[in-house]
Amino acid sequence: MLLLLILLPFVGALIAAFMPAHARNREAWFAALIALSGLLLTFSQYPVISEGLSLRQEIRWFTAIDLNLVFRLDGLAWLFTALIQGICLLVVVYARYYMSPKDPVPRFFAFLLAFMGAMQGIVLSGNLIQLVMFWELTSLTSFLLIGYWHHRPDARRGARMAFTVTAFGGLCLFIGMLLLGHVAGSYDLDQVRQASTTIQAHPWYLAIVLLVAIGALSKSAQFPFHFWLPHAMAAPTPVSAFLHSATMVKAGIFLLMLLWPVLAGTPEWTWIIGTAGVCTMLVGAFLAIFQHDLKGLLAYSTISHLGLIVCLLGIGTPLAMVAAIFHTLNHAIFKASLFMAVGIIDHESGSRDMRALSGLRQVLPYTATLAIVASAAMAGVPLLNGFLSKEMFFAEALLVGSSSNWWMSAAAVLMGIFGVAYSLRFIQVFFGPVQTVKANPHEPPRWMRFPVEFLVLCCFVVGVLPELSIGPVLHGAAQSVLGQALPAYSLAIWHGVNLPLVMSVLAFVGGISFYFWLSRYCQLHQRDRVPLLHRLNGKAAYETTMLILAASAARLERQLSTRRLQPQLIWMILAGLAASIWLLSAWPTLSVSWPNDTLSLAFALLWLVGCSCAIAAAWQAKFHRLAALILVGGTGIATSVTFLWLSAPDLALTQLMVETVTTVLLLLGLRWLPARIAAKKLNLQASARDRLRRIRDLIIAISAGSALAVISYIILRQPDNATLSRFYLEKAIPEGGGSNVVNLLLVDYRSLDTLGEIAVLSIVALTVYALLRRFRPAIESIKIPPQQRNPLDPAYSQLPSEQAISGYLQIPGVYLRLLLPIILLVVAYFFLRGHNLPGGGFIAGLIFSVGLIIQYMLSGTAWVEARFKLQPHRWLSFGLVLAALTGAMAWYFDHPFLTTHTLHLDLPLLGKLHLPSAMFFDLGIFAVVVGTTMLILIAIAHQTVRSHRIPGIKTETDTAEERR
Repeated sequence: MLLLLILLPFVGALIAAFMPAHARNREAWFAALIALSGLLLTFSQYPVISEGLSLRQEIRWFTAIDLNLVFRLDGLAWLFTALIQGICLLVVVYARYYMSPKDPVPRFFAFLLAFMGAMQGIVLSGNLIQLVMFWELTSLTSFLLIGYWHHRPDARRGARMAFTVTAFGGLCLFIGMLLLGHVAGSYDLDQVRQASTTIQAHPWYLAIVLLVAIGALSKSAQFPFHFWLPHAMAAPTPVSAFLHSATMVKAGIFLLMLLWPVLAGTPEWTWIIGTAGVCTMLVGAFLAIFQHDLKGLLAYSTISHLGLIVCLLGIGTPLAMVAAIFHTLNHAIFKASLFMAVGIIDHESGSRDMRALSGLRQVLPYTATLAIVASAAMAGVPLLNGFLSKEMFFAEALLVGSSSNWWMSAAAVLMGIFGVAYSLRFIQVFFGPVQTVKANPHEPPRWMRFPVEFLVLCCFVVGVLPELSIGPVLHGAAQSVLGQALPAYSLAIWHGVNLPLVMSVLAFVGGISFYFWLSRYCQLHQRDRVPLLHRLNGKAAYETTMLILAASAARLERQLSTRRLQPQLIWMILAGLAASIWLLSAWPTLSVSWPNDTLSLAFALLWLVGCSCAIAAAWQAKFHRLAALILVGGTGIATSVTFLWLSAPDLALTQLMVETVTTVLLLLGLRWLPARIAAKKLNLQASARDRLRRIRDLIIAISAGSALAVISYIILRQPDNATLSRFYLEKAIPEGGGSNVVNLLLVDYRSLDTLGEIAVLSIVALTVYALLRRFRPAIESIKIPPQQRNPLDPAYSQLPSEQAISGYLQIPGVYLRLLLPIILLVVAYFFLRGHNLPGGGFIAGLIFSVGLIIQYMLSGTAWVEARFKLQPHRWLSFGLVLAALTGAMAWYFDHPFLTTHTLHLDLPLLGKLHLPSAMFFDLGIFAVVVGTTMLILIAIAHQTVRSHRIPGIKTETDTAEERR
């Protein structure tokens, strides 16, 4: 059930991305259905959560290092999950009417659902590393959402800034989580929360707190990382209402709450978290007063309220935790409604600039009423939800201070004064004479206003009936964090005349007076910069830092790098050589012994041929590419025979097929490279410096090659340690279901490595394909090769496809086409035997690729593609999905990912049949290998097809037609 809560939005995002481009209704209702389904699933778990219990689902991944997929749902996670899904549902309904028909709506809802899934992953994660992965995923999806209108420079800048800051915080958080899990002895969150004494007594405690704080504070836009949030307001208003009220900026708050039982209660925690919270709530509130953009004002007010919550968490008392959870919920409700109200104002009046707006109450009466009530909740007016949690904050500020330590209480009152002032600044656009940018503004459609109405109603209901409406949920969330330390608290509206009430009155009176004083004497509505804090420019500091980093990187690149490949290779070879020599010198048990047995003359001749081919290939590589390629192939064949000589038939067969495929692909690629011009033809002579450079390169090459040969020999001559090989040989049949240990290593024991390798192979194939699709050969390479210009050549007057059908290649064409089914039988043979004998999906895929390459070379691109629908992209997709699904099926049997199972069948005619699940994984490898080879082959072959379209260039096809 918990896994379904996370998978549902991701699957929905994938489906939404492929929906029609401009069908807003369909995408909106689909996204709303996904959010509503998740919300109903969450509510269905409330009976268990209300009993003070928690749900846990664990999927084994790396059991040896205690790294599993763990999902947990307690009271706090339930509250945040319901908040994320509920706000998302309302935002989707709102976005249906807000987004323009010209906007690519499928992309918007796909990003929105993916972000919701990432947030739910954070909230439901029960493993520290897993939580960080979802944490970074929120940074990525928020980058896509903030930069959704990528045609706007401010959206691109805001997205980059938000991603840079939050990704930096995520990196620090990752390091902190690694340290935290190491100190606790486990990355399981439940076990970490039980090791608070051990963690706080450890010397790494301060480093852990600092790293976790950087991650949380950067995500929640806390000082000094607060500057990214106002610039993220370039995103569409539905994004701001979702990310910057209830979800992304609350991720850091959730993390601090989650780790509060582990890290809180020390002076280090209080000073780091509390100081950041106090600075943020004051700086954010003061900056909000002087904003002219409605969304900018809400952004800074969000920063301030988040600082209030962080301050409560820094105080560290149990009642402060209750107040922090309560205000987190209240802030999400009234701030989401305010963001959507601003979107309506912008949508209908044509502007968010408060200097260009006034009197909106007359043209937007319903929206104005809703926005004023939500602003009052933000200011902490009685009978609204914001008043209750702010009263609790005032009470905790008094408790943490004393008669001689009153600065916390003063900061709380000052923040309240600023909050009232910017709330009044916000609602001033609804009064006065009517002034708008767009003519004839009017109320939005009914369902566009509904989310605002619902949230404002929640503000009122929670403010009037707090115990009945939110009491049980708040109690469950607080109990999941505090446990037995949960204090007695009251959500009553009236607590009598006390100091928190006096502080509230002072905040209201002071805020109203301060606003009118600023309006009258400081020209508040005309000021272009913030007094006192205008030099505190986070954006400028960020851009200066990025410029310094870019300039430093460029300077370092100029000093250590070059556009020429040769110097880079020299430094790499020298560094590798030095590292190898150092490792060998530091090896404590190194011993060198010469073999006593007689060296085989045939084996020595084999290596002599291989080395000669390698040296000759290097000698011929510059001006004789074809000869060099043939010689390299000779070296590969010598290597294959060496593997076979040393009783490694799997490696020998794989090396032979790889050598065959790569040689043919390189040969086809050489067709499109221009010919090298010898230096003699250009009357060029090598200088003395050139000769010295060549001698230097020769010495380095010989030294590196000799050293590598010596190192390899030394390592191979070390005393055998058969423990690992004995383990694989003993476990191959009972656990792997096969006797071919080499194949079992690929598809079972190290199948995760193989899965990563075929994923990388697919990425490389797609990259090569994309590059070759944009490659345009030189003009002289497009023309007919000189070998085909001889009239005596039978191919002189024939098209490539005709040469294999009725020309001089007719006989080879017939038997090679008949050979293709036989090749398929060989492919099936090697594939099916791979679990017990040399073979497998990789070798079978290469053999199948060779069969298709032969058809391309024989009959030409047009003939093959007219008869075979290869679609290599689908081969790649099928292979990767099949391999991943094969691994995931192990979870169905409650085993770690990619665990192999063997099904034993007793069939009537076939007898006993052993069907391992690794066979399907091997089939995925086969598909990826075929798809990769075909993708590169098609990209090279299409150069011939594409060259026909270049005017003025005679190609093989054009010339053959003219010669008839």
